[in-house]
Amino acid sequence: MFAELKDYEKYAQYFEFNGFNIAYWHRATAITDSADTPILFLHGFPSASYDWHRIATDCASLGPVYALDFLGFGLSDKPYPHRYSILEQADIVEAFVAHLGMAQVHIVAHDYAVSVAQELLRRGETDFINSVAFLNGGLFADLHRPIFTQKLLHSPLGSILTKLMTQVTLAKGFTRIFGPDTPPSQPIIDALWQLINTKQGRRVIPCLLDYLDERKTYQRVWRQALIAAPVPLGFINGVADPISGEHMLRAFQALLPDAYSIALNVGHYPQLEDPNSVYLALRKFWQE
Repeated sequence: MFAELKDYEKYAQYFEFNGFNIAYWHRATAITDSADTPILFLHGFPSASYDWHRIATDCASLGPVYALDFLGFGLSDKPYPHRYSILEQADIVEAFVAHLGMAQVHIVAHDYAVSVAQELLRRGETDFINSVAFLNGGLFADLHRPIFTQKLLHSPLGSILTKLMTQVTLAKGFTRIFGPDTPPSQPIIDALWQLINTKQGRRVIPCLLDYLDERKTYQRVWRQALIAAPVPLGFINGVADPISGEHMLRAFQALLPDAYSIALNVGHYPQLEDPNSVYLALRKFWQE
């Protein structure tokens, strides 16, 4: 699908949403049955669908795999100025599914995207959602612990700080949220830095961080959306994550004791830190 960043750029396809180009990818294998439910990977902040490159091939043995870059991220357009919103990103997912004519999908949502998935569930228009598997993210706004850098970037100083960002400061920040035994590799940092800077992406970072406010605004209805979800939900959690680790997993298990959940001894990016365990967890979730 996109084993390396050059493949990510080479195989990107695009569809139009409200005049903006949204990048997406598709992977299917010869052994995939046409009746298999497609898998839709939704990424986190501040990265892109490249986050899924270590598990996309394995998951393609379970069904057709799709991924998209949200507006303002990765290879998608990054309009500026623009009021970025979780609600708009949910609109994009709905438009994408309709664009490809997919009747149903398994959604796998990480970080920023857990709120997008919660918003989709809140709308009650879930005929196209077969299941939702969450990875580390702020499912419960009151328990979410953004790092200090995120808070600064979300402050009035954000536009200044983005100009001072370097690949070194990015690497330091990411290392703090990965597990102690599974730090980000240099190629991962290189790819992330390149994708952030594509289409002058650094300047939109403070705007994208408005999602922190949206989580507080919608926390009650998004929590209720989990309780009332008509589809299976699961949570694959890297418990060493200081942002949304073990404390978030415990809250999910308390709210939905019968839902599928699993703890992994990694940090905020399980799909990069321990891709095989994430693949096995997803396979088990979908089989059950």
